[in-house]
Amino acid sequence: MKFSIYQMDIYPGDPEKNRQKVKEWVEEEVANANPDTIVLPEMWTTAYTLADLNLYADENAEPTKGFLSDLAVKHDINIIGGSVANKIDGEFYNSSLVVNRKGEVIYQYDKVHLVPMLNEPAYLSGGTKAPEIFELDGIKMGVIICYDLRFPEIIRSLALEGAQVLHIVAEWPLARRSHWRTLQLARAIENQMYVVSCNRVGSYDGVEFAGTSMAIDPWGDVLAEGEVEEEKSLSVSLDLEKVKQVRKDVPIFDSRVPHLYKHK
Repeated sequence: MKFSIYQMDIYPGDPEKNRQKVKEWVEEEVANANPDTIVLPEMWTTAYTLADLNLYADENAEPTKGFLSDLAVKHDINIIGGSVANKIDGEFYNSSLVVNRKGEVIYQYDKVHLVPMLNEPAYLSGGTKAPEIFELDGIKMGVIICYDLRFPEIIRSLALEGAQVLHIVAEWPLARRSHWRTLQLARAIENQMYVVSCNRVGSYDGVEFAGTSMAIDPWGDVLAEGEVEEEKSLSVSLDLEKVKQVRKDVPIFDSRVPHLYKHK
């Protein structure tokens, strides 16, 4: 499966301008790279304009849901739709949307772990369901959002359910770039899965973002990596047979002794 990752800068508080930017990028990327799946970053319609979400957020994921569905059908692509500020029953969530080639939203995940350092809990409600497996083109995958990366429990659960690819969509800051990079490598190695991440570049409200979007294979080898400051596309092909081979060669899941592990 071939992926294109859009390590983009984001216009704060201008969803329409950001949607137009993504539309133009998708058209160019499809023409040049012909991906099966594209990946967008966290909060790409609004950036972290948390105090003004009542002005800019989607409502029940619209109009972004329809926008992504139209793109998927027009270009015959799957979309890991980053995440958007999303108003549901009067509360704001950080919601990730997954769209298949038919334009169907097959999965929505509301970010569970809210970031104290960005004061997210003051503006957003945390999701109430852990990430779950979904399938694109018959491949089992999962998606998490930014700060979720620091909580390996939810990612191991996806691996145990057979996930072969983990997507991470983010607005991870430059100040903690070393954590961003190291944690991704660890998650790929310890779960023997591909990790495909999309992080924004640029800055907003005094925060610089780390870029460094990545594709990492189940051995922990880096297949593609974005620069810190550069807005760019990353194109990478994943050999899903490698997941099976690595899990056979180093059978960590067969070696687990979960009855000895403490939980909670």
